[in-house]
Amino acid sequence: MVSLPRIAPMLATAGTLPAAAGQDHWAFEVKQDGQRAMVYLPGDGTTVLRSRSGADITTVYPELVGLGSVLGRPAVLDGEIVALDSEGRSDFERLQSRMGLTSPAKAARMARIVPAHLVLFDAVHLDGSSLTGLPYTERRGLLEGLGLDGTHWSTPAAVVGHGEQALEMTRAAGLEGVLAKRLASVYEPGIRSRAWIKIRNIRTADVIVGGWVPGRGRLTGLPGALLVGERHSGVLRYVGSVGTGWSDTERTTLARLLHTAAIDECPFDETPGVTGARWVLPRLVGEVRYTTRTRAGLLRQPSWHRLRPDLAPDDLG
Repeated sequence: MVSLPRIAPMLATAGTLPAAAGQDHWAFEVKQDGQRAMVYLPGDGTTVLRSRSGADITTVYPELVGLGSVLGRPAVLDGEIVALDSEGRSDFERLQSRMGLTSPAKAARMARIVPAHLVLFDAVHLDGSSLTGLPYTERRGLLEGLGLDGTHWSTPAAVVGHGEQALEMTRAAGLEGVLAKRLASVYEPGIRSRAWIKIRNIRTADVIVGGWVPGRGRLTGLPGALLVGERHSGVLRYVGSVGTGWSDTERTTLARLLHTAAIDECPFDETPGVTGARWVLPRLVGEVRYTTRTRAGLLRQPSWHRLRPDLAPDDLG
């Protein structure tokens, strides 16, 4: 059995697609929405899974421990643990029911209800040798040569070039986006590198402001977050809390509008469980950006884009 080194995962930098003229120097992978995992396979049939922080999460995902006996070679692999929805897309909301479990019995029970799947995308140590100094193309070739595809793990293909088409494919399929990886790049443990770029499919929505939460410190009296909703069947349904995206000038403008529109009663059909919420007349319309929605319709990772004074709440349904 080979002693395996602990290796921190290489991290991607948020950005945009590389220039079209240079995309032949990049590979594009589907960006998964799950829990990052470094996979340690000592070669004795066992498996150890470690989170991005280095915590041992093997007990949480018992259905993945068979990988060590399938490979039978000492290796450290990089991947993402996901829970798939009915259409085979990674669904972070489903995975949350698995994360953080400490009881082996409960983890085993949940594995039957919400099975996890390990998406492998890099090999950083193999047969006693470090692969971190090799270019992406060589590491990827070694990973694909392991033939790791099964019920609970897979090695999805990467596409060289054609970044626009790859991103559009993920958008049409309702996926989060793509990861662009420079073909010549080495693996940089623990580094957030520009050699890996994550490009998200950003969606927008017109929403109605129904409340806000005051900021703290220098933001006292100013909005720390806006509580927003959408009209459905004549009622205002809460869809999330937006706490980023403003300039200082925009935040000041919003504060003036919110104070003017203050009311005592919640305008949403169901009062959101937000501590310290203040309510306003639902007449301000704004545009927000977000990645995806939860099954309950809440916006994930929303950020404020702009006020829409050209739209009235009645225009939105």
